[in-house]
Amino acid sequence: MSGGSGLQRAQQFMILATGLYRASHLTVGVVSVARHTPGSPAAWGILGAAVAVSLTLYGTARAGGWFARPWVWCDVLVTGCALPWAAWWALGGPAVSQNGWLMLLGGSASSAAAVGLGVGGAAASAVLLLATSLAVHLVVAGSRSAELVGHLNAVLSSTVMAWVFWWYLRRQGALLDAAQSQAVTAEAARARQAERMAHHAALHDTVLATLTTIAAGRVDANAAPVRERCAREAAYLRRLVQQEDGAPQRPGVPSPGATAVGAALEVAVRSAECLGLRVAAQYHALPVVPREVAGALEAAVCEALNNVRTHAGTGEAFLTAAGHWDGTLTVTVVDRGAGFDPAAADRSGGTGLRRSVRARMAAIGGAAGVESAPGEGTRVELRWPA
Repeated sequence: MSGGSGLQRAQQFMILATGLYRASHLTVGVVSVARHTPGSPAAWGILGAAVAVSLTLYGTARAGGWFARPWVWCDVLVTGCALPWAAWWALGGPAVSQNGWLMLLGGSASSAAAVGLGVGGAAASAVLLLATSLAVHLVVAGSRSAELVGHLNAVLSSTVMAWVFWWYLRRQGALLDAAQSQAVTAEAARARQAERMAHHAALHDTVLATLTTIAAGRVDANAAPVRERCAREAAYLRRLVQQEDGAPQRPGVPSPGATAVGAALEVAVRSAECLGLRVAAQYHALPVVPREVAGALEAAVCEALNNVRTHAGTGEAFLTAAGHWDGTLTVTVVDRGAGFDPAAADRSGGTGLRRSVRARMAAIGGAAGVESAPGEGTRVELRWPA
């Protein structure tokens, strides 16, 4: 069974179950026609019409995820109501006896109607199928009442059981979706709390330590290294406020060990800042992602920032990270430095962007793109998922 919501899984199961029910009746039809009327073009034509309608009904259901009401009604009216009369006219009474294969199709038609048309449609289709069975019984000479009762019971039973199964599966699907939603919410809350704790620890080790040292008079507050450190930590505080203000996006279903991506990106930014690179970073609506994704993004951003520091000939980089409504995440690293020819770099066998950026993103189902030209700076874009 493929994935999806609980309701989608219930729908997939009912399409499969009612499709197998119809397939069993068509198999009886093939055997019956091949044994009793193998040389009758009319018999094969009627069987072919039943097969065509069935393939259309269940093919469109599989493609669209659920039964299309027009095709369900087509199945009821053609397979369950019209074909028995066509067989009676073309082949005679024995072809439409209550135990014959054509009348069996009424049962599988009623089951598809029960799940695809709702209560009102299921009741109306059951009335049509029962009326057809009764009318055929009245015009076919020699038909027996006991067979009619058994057939009517089969049609009603198929309708009721299919509806009950569908009601139960739909209810269980709704419960599954509710439980999954609660688990996602709890996991996202845990990840956000873990990120807050990481930020609190960083504040203690950096901003608070700097302020305490300055307040104690142990350093010269006007010294260039102190001012530079204060500037870095002020930028960190601004980024922290941005993350708190950003409205969370739809996070999807995080895997066990999910984490907020902001903390991972912040590690990369602060690492580059400690090595002397100024990073102007902006975050917006960052989602919760699996831990391995956050780790790969951290490593890829580290490599992109290291390339700026090492090769761009500028002391500043610009990082932007944003989540989107569809659950995707985009991270860009831009510099206004020397730039380079990406094609020439690939031919020269450079491994930084290829292995540390592109390969890492590909390993988590993401993608990386590089735009650069000599004298025009460089733009690295990371996307997850691709």
